[in-house]
Amino acid sequence: MDFWPSVWAMLKKDVLLEWRQKYAISGILLYMLCIVFIIFMTFGQGVRGPVWVVLYWIIILFTAVNAVAKSFLQESAGRLLYYYTLASPQAIILGKMLYNMGIMLFMGVLAALLHGITSGYPIVDSPSFLLAMVLGAIAFAATFSMISAIASKASNSGTLMAILSFPVLIPILIILIRISLNALQTVNLSANLQDLLYLGALDVMIVALALVLFPYLWRD
Repeated sequence: MDFWPSVWAMLKKDVLLEWRQKYAISGILLYMLCIVFIIFMTFGQGVRGPVWVVLYWIIILFTAVNAVAKSFLQESAGRLLYYYTLASPQAIILGKMLYNMGIMLFMGVLAALLHGITSGYPIVDSPSFLLAMVLGAIAFAATFSMISAIASKASNSGTLMAILSFPVLIPILIILIRISLNALQTVNLSANLQDLLYLGALDVMIVALALVLFPYLWRD
């Protein structure tokens, strides 16, 4: 099978599985609603400025852990072997990342809406914040997809996920929070341009490393 048809087949397979197992996405949505509700019950509508930003990215981080981090952990050995006969490892990891990017974009927009409705929306520079949301979704999806593949090869996969993801996510979160804090003050996309470029470069690097390294992991 050619590369891009294989990628599309992997993406379509994940969408169909998610549609059949509606309890998975429903559980993630319920988890997000619970976090937003707890924040609202604790702070009311008094969340403003940096606190709003930090809470938003906490929601996204924990949602990503539950929604994306189990990409390969839930796949059986037999199913992985079947994938091996159908597509190249690059097509498999790219299909996983594209699907997870879609999930993270949806969750990011939904979290912003819910958090904005319950706690207000203090962001002034919405274009910078939306770009950070898109680039952050790509970064979380690509990072957790690759780390999930690595952790699936180990016995204590949950602990390994936390150990491997922490040092990779720290610089991403620092840039995302810095962009969001700047977006609280003034409508000036150029003020965040450098950080947005850094974040875009990180996304490209993570995806490229995944495409290069995953075939070696796949052979094991």
